[in-house]
Amino acid sequence: MEKEVKKKPAAPPKRKRISIGEYFRGIKTETKKVVWPTRKELGSYTVVVLLTCTFFALSFWAVDSAVLAALRAVLGITF
Repeated sequence: MEKEVKKKPAAPPKRKRISIGEYFRGIKTETKKVVWPTRKELGSYTVVVLLTCTFFALSFWAVDSAVLAALRAVLGITF
């Protein structure tokens, strides 16, 4: 029987260190590639986010209130 030879995984290549100026130039270049939403799209997205947050907040409140009511009923706690 032959012995299995385990190979070491290849080490990732070393990263080249870049200067602060190059870093910010890269950020500027990438920012130019972004497709920004129009004012109308931004408004509609904002409304969707606010409605979603409101829905989940009310849902969590309702579930929390129901669990609290059930817990009070089981433990016989009255206020």
